[in-house]
Amino acid sequence: MTSEHDEHRVRTTEHEAQANLKAVLQLCAAGRLRCSEKTLRPSAATVKAVAEALSGGDFYAEEPIASFAWPLLLQAGGLAELTSGKLALTARGRAALTKPAHDTLALLWRRWLSRGVIDEFSRVEAIKGQRAANVLTAVKPRRAQVGAALATCAPGEWTDVDTLFRTMRKAGHDPRIARSERALWKLYLEDPEYGSLGYDGFHNWELLQGRYTLAVLFEYAAVLGLIDVDHRPPVGARDDYRDNWGADWTDCISRYDGLLALRLNPLGAHATGQTATYLPASVDTAPKSTGGLKVLPNHDVVALDGLDPAETLLLDAFAERTGDRVWALTSASLLAAADTGRDLAELRHYLDATAAPLPQTVTTLLADAARRVGQVRDTGPVHLIECADPAVAALLATDRRTRTHCARLGERHLAVPLDKLPAFRKSALAQGYPVG
Repeated sequence: MTSEHDEHRVRTTEHEAQANLKAVLQLCAAGRLRCSEKTLRPSAATVKAVAEALSGGDFYAEEPIASFAWPLLLQAGGLAELTSGKLALTARGRAALTKPAHDTLALLWRRWLSRGVIDEFSRVEAIKGQRAANVLTAVKPRRAQVGAALATCAPGEWTDVDTLFRTMRKAGHDPRIARSERALWKLYLEDPEYGSLGYDGFHNWELLQGRYTLAVLFEYAAVLGLIDVDHRPPVGARDDYRDNWGADWTDCISRYDGLLALRLNPLGAHATGQTATYLPASVDTAPKSTGGLKVLPNHDVVALDGLDPAETLLLDAFAERTGDRVWALTSASLLAAADTGRDLAELRHYLDATAAPLPQTVTTLLADAARRVGQVRDTGPVHLIECADPAVAALLATDRRTRTHCARLGERHLAVPLDKLPAFRKSALAQGYPVG
């Protein structure tokens, strides 16, 4: 990237996105991502936490793009699910912690195209009236048009966005926004009457389809590392709306106006189906490694030159931080991580990849903790059935009709798993013992 004081910035996203995926998964595993139960959108605190964990930060310091998109991408990709307002990793999400990141990123792009969580056009807040009934077209066909257009881009070649717009129109890739000419009148800038986009010449392709295309590409394709981007601050970046009423009070139409050009990189070529296998770009374009990791026989883990956010979050989950760059692995810290649902194999995979060979004392500690995990299991909720006397309990616990649905506890009690309760009640009733 160029200096932060330069107007134009070129961001190579391929390797950044792979680091960012790991960091966001770690944040989710730590229970630090919260989203609205109603809209599924991330909270302000979550956006801030993600921004702080991103390699190189967000595209703009004061305008969330990547930090807003990541929690939505985890949901769309089935890597996380929302429970009581907090995102929790699914089995697929936990598996992604140790799988090659490029495979997961390609999956997330395909899943976003087919089941994205929000309508990206809703993020173009300057165009109002979107919530009125029967105004916007279905989002999935629109998203598919942008995906198809991206799949036709030549890998490794820069394309400015206006050229992309012309190419899309010529090829018939039209992510039409308004359902009808009548619907256009309900969309407006600043004022619903004077600023309506229904007037002739006030709803050009660049303003509607173009802004939607920029939103999908900048907030999702770039965030997933499929395209490198040349961008600048959005204010004043485009003037294709200046003839509209209300334009004098509008600095820009969207946060995506600053996207000037894009380049499909090797990850993007793979994700869009142009290449069967992923051949990464030179590591010279990737973020520089922060340094080595050393695991000592006394169970200390020392980051010699610092760690990236994902690695820091991982060690925070499994070890006790005892210094700026030092963590202590203990039986208590490992078992506490396991108790919250973390897989000790994730830590072992990381340490083997970054600090092998491990001291014997550490492998013994890890093995002992792994052995303890699973010794006691939560098999789910049960109903406690109380019998009037031991004879009835013995009968129900041994009869072929009820014994497969219960387990005897003491002299007068039976434990019936929640999913077997209906069958138990039916069988007990057949024997003349209705469950009260």
